[in-house]
Amino acid sequence: MTRIAMIAAAALGLGAPALAAEPAAKAMLKTADGADAGTVEIRTAGDGTLFRAELSGLTPGWHGFHVHETGSCEDGFQAAGDHYAPSGNSHGLMAEDGAHAGDLPNIFVHENGEAKAEFYSARLSVTEGDAPVMDEDGSAIVVHAQPDSYASEAGAGDRVACGVITQDN
Repeated sequence: MTRIAMIAAAALGLGAPALAAEPAAKAMLKTADGADAGTVEIRTAGDGTLFRAELSGLTPGWHGFHVHETGSCEDGFQAAGDHYAPSGNSHGLMAEDGAHAGDLPNIFVHENGEAKAEFYSARLSVTEGDAPVMDEDGSAIVVHAQPDSYASEAGAGDRVACGVITQDN
């Protein structure tokens, strides 16, 4: 391949590994009044899962951000159930016995109501293993009104945004 052809192929992404072949999922979040609140992309990364959130229309400040056990946002987001904990672990990223699989870091929403975050979870997977987000009844991403305490009681308050996780490919 000539040097110019290699540069063109690299610029067009030709010859690069196809990310579409990896399991991927997404959640389109809505607020309680039905307004769009952004998206969360979920992708297999090594032995875990990479989350990329681009959110909007939220109250400024810190918010709890979790994977919940059921793929439904009905009934004021209560149908999403509790935090996803298929192994029965205690709540809290600082818990001695380890956190729920669905416990994720808090997100910070800027004054303009927008947040962008990217983080990795070694406890979750898209479709395989002990804690797949695409299990029999699905899962949902929930944003809470206050930040998670990371202790045994979440203390994150009301559910202010929710999105059902769906398989992307």
